[in-house]
Amino acid sequence: MNKRILYYSTNRDLNESKIVDFKQIVTFKEALFIGMAPDKGLFMPSQIPQLSKKDILSLKGKQYHEVAYEILKRFLSDEIKDKELKNITKKIYDFEIPIDNLDNYTYIIRLDQGPSASFKDFAARLMANLMHKFKQKNKSVTVLVATSGDTGSAIGKAYKGLDGIKVFILYPKSEVSLIQKKQLDTIGQNVQSIAIDGKFDDCQRLVKEAFSDSELANLNLASANSINIGRVLPQIPYYFYAYVSIADNFKPVIFSIPSGNFGNALGCEIARRMGLPIEKIIIATNQNDEFPKFLKSGIYEKVEPSRTCLSNSMNIGNPSNLARFFDLYGGNLDKEGITHKKPNLKEMKKYLYSVAISDEETIETIKQVYNNHKIIVEPHGAVGIAALLKYFKENKKAFSICLETAHPAKFPGIIRKVLNIYPKKPNSLININKRRGEPDYLPNNYAKFKEYLLNRHKK
Repeated sequence: MNKRILYYSTNRDLNESKIVDFKQIVTFKEALFIGMAPDKGLFMPSQIPQLSKKDILSLKGKQYHEVAYEILKRFLSDEIKDKELKNITKKIYDFEIPIDNLDNYTYIIRLDQGPSASFKDFAARLMANLMHKFKQKNKSVTVLVATSGDTGSAIGKAYKGLDGIKVFILYPKSEVSLIQKKQLDTIGQNVQSIAIDGKFDDCQRLVKEAFSDSELANLNLASANSINIGRVLPQIPYYFYAYVSIADNFKPVIFSIPSGNFGNALGCEIARRMGLPIEKIIIATNQNDEFPKFLKSGIYEKVEPSRTCLSNSMNIGNPSNLARFFDLYGGNLDKEGITHKKPNLKEMKKYLYSVAISDEETIETIKQVYNNHKIIVEPHGAVGIAALLKYFKENKKAFSICLETAHPAKFPGIIRKVLNIYPKKPNSLININKRRGEPDYLPNNYAKFKEYLLNRHKK
């Protein structure tokens, strides 16, 4: 029987005067509400549960909510009763997960059919349900989330109407699509959007600063960004589901993952370490190319300010979850992007491949996929496919799965410009133009943001 899985900070071995010394290990429930560790590190599981080949093959033919339960219970069985977890996964994963076939080697799993038409629904819905269940009944919680486009609407939809939880969503006012903005601004009830005069990294910085501000302790702040371990665990099961839905004979697979804050790729890395036969993880970025450059040079330099690209949800110049990747490979990277200990680069290159895709390549891939296969992909999915094609120029073609992370209908302007067609809207977006709501506007200034939170808390 496995020991209980607890959670440690990625900064546990740092001994610097500017950083709080935090060597404790905490439960999942504690990590869920703390969000970022007091030493400004990110929580990681003390062990990664293992699945045998038989365990993995036994998932074949199961519905997604059943696969999610089987994977998640291995992390959460000490935190929640199996029956309760099973009921939650059945309730929240009630949407389809289509799989398209490009050729004999390449598949696309579409994670864009949830209530916000984004893969972020998988993590947001589980996290909201667990936080609501674990929250003390007489205690209110304030959830802060920074978004570059898709995270915020998924979090907002998932938390909408939950008693005792207020949600504030920060987004860069000039870098989200019109439909993404509409989604963010019109959720309502206990969810408020805030348009920041800056970039996503500025939004993320404001949120992180709030978490380290002792004067905001009475707000009971919780994070819904991928700095929270509660966002990471739900991103593991769909790799198992995709694999068993397609593969036979336990053959190795390559996953190509559009990557912004690297939480999605981290889920794949953990799935690999759990026993899924993953030959290579392709971390596909847009022109925010800090990680592809790092893999080549061994020197990490964040992109600041982040570069604006068509795949706007990936406009991130210093991915939060890179700290977790460094930790898994024996290194340490702090939240400012400073390397304190280099990871095992040779080992990283064995399993990870990363390449930056330009907007021109993104557009060409959208055209190519539609012309050759009559399949519409949006800019983020196109980045993943383009990265896989680059990988195949250097390596032999092999069984591979690309992730489509947002619905093409969220980017009608780009799709119409490139393909001269309007993508059909999913049910979740059909009536979006009838929804009403406005954001609050704030400058890129922490003092103003802090004042805003304190004033809203009094209401």
